[in-house]
Amino acid sequence: MAFDQGCAEDDSLHEECGVFGIWNVPDAAAVTALGLHALQHRGQEATGIVSFDGARFHSHRGMGLVGDNFGDRRVIDKLPGRIAVGHNRYATTGDTILRNVQPLYADFEFGGFAVAHNGNLTNAHLLHRALVRRGCLFQSTTDSEVFIHLIAISLYSTVVDRLIDALKQVVGAYSLVALSNEALMGVRDPLGVRPLILGRIGSEGTGGWVLASESCALDIVGANFVRDVEPGEIVVINDQGVHSVKPFGRSRERFCVFEYIYFSRPDSVVESMPVYDARKRIGAELAREAGVPADVIVPVPDSGVPAAMGYSTQSGIPFELGIIRNHYVGRTFIEPTDHIRNLGVKLKHSANRPVLEDRRVVLVDDSIVRGTTSKKIVEMVRQAGAREVHMRISSPPTTHSCFYGIDTPERGKLLAARHSVDEMADLIGADSLAFISIDGLYRALGKPGRDPDKPHYCDACFTGDYPIPLPDQQDNAEKQLSLLTMND
Repeated sequence: MAFDQGCAEDDSLHEECGVFGIWNVPDAAAVTALGLHALQHRGQEATGIVSFDGARFHSHRGMGLVGDNFGDRRVIDKLPGRIAVGHNRYATTGDTILRNVQPLYADFEFGGFAVAHNGNLTNAHLLHRALVRRGCLFQSTTDSEVFIHLIAISLYSTVVDRLIDALKQVVGAYSLVALSNEALMGVRDPLGVRPLILGRIGSEGTGGWVLASESCALDIVGANFVRDVEPGEIVVINDQGVHSVKPFGRSRERFCVFEYIYFSRPDSVVESMPVYDARKRIGAELAREAGVPADVIVPVPDSGVPAAMGYSTQSGIPFELGIIRNHYVGRTFIEPTDHIRNLGVKLKHSANRPVLEDRRVVLVDDSIVRGTTSKKIVEMVRQAGAREVHMRISSPPTTHSCFYGIDTPERGKLLAARHSVDEMADLIGADSLAFISIDGLYRALGKPGRDPDKPHYCDACFTGDYPIPLPDQQDNAEKQLSLLTMND
């Protein structure tokens, strides 16, 4: 996350980052690149790898996709060693610059230290201000650099103790992989909002270890899933094996529910639950709650596919690919005029007319943010001859901004924060619109419903119930109030 948080121009939510770390595996940088390929969906704007060969650290960071940066064997050859950490980044607007690309690296008195961070610190501004006053010189605009400076000024002797000292000063949702001369470390925030897993390559005693944001990254490198890193846990991997440190008091877990809805890859297993199965159950629950007479169920690809399958099975209405996605359109495509920009949705999605013509269509998508894409999709389906277009959304209405590592617009730009469901249906041009209820979402995930006193997940984007304090937001609000008072 960057200090001057903005929002991407496209009408969707974005996870900030994917992290990967590996210990005691030959050609570690090449294996890390493969792992980052599997995590490409978590960040497409920049990527980086830091390796350690037992004597020196080596680094390569660059803008663009993993394949653009690490597809050349000559780059990998400059990253020797059996230990490495890697990072994929999704940046907010204005922050896509090389100095923000991770892993961040620094030389300390105890040796080198690299860190890759997924998530967001909600007191980053306050810490940044205090650290600058102490004389710390920041080289980036990312909140991840706060960890580097807190470790640098810590009075503790060991790397792990310095890391613990830093973690006890930050507030937010995060998972980290970090690398020192002596150990690979993985960390999850006390509430476990952001994911992190532990895997093993090879056999007991002779193999290596892997830390990754999702299990799909284990599959591509031939690793076996061992377990989730627990909320508030630090996993330390060194020549003596794997050690667990739990410096925080036990907190009630609040894993990000949007990982099941959209962010995680469908073939990942998240918190012991297969994502693909979860999304189909969400779709089935959506059909039970908001069924409508129709001829065909059509997903908005790709994220709407499993939920649409579940909706189809539950409703008995046939599932068809009525919208075809072009997978070869990048985010950097130039849209120079209003006319071309308005046609932009057709670059990514094309209507399959024979499936849609003269049909009553149910479109299934994962979310509505601003509503601009939904409006274009509905219009495209109508132009293909659909008789009716009903939209069903496999998440509750997104009414609040996320401050925990998901790039969302400010609340005033969220369609559901400003309009009722019926008004939203009119704005996007659908005959009807329905979202899964928050209780229905919890039921689809195996819970009896949402307990308002003890919710199992972080669902702040739907409920406004923020489980982690927001010191920076409060500080900013107090500044705005002070300015208004001065102006009066």
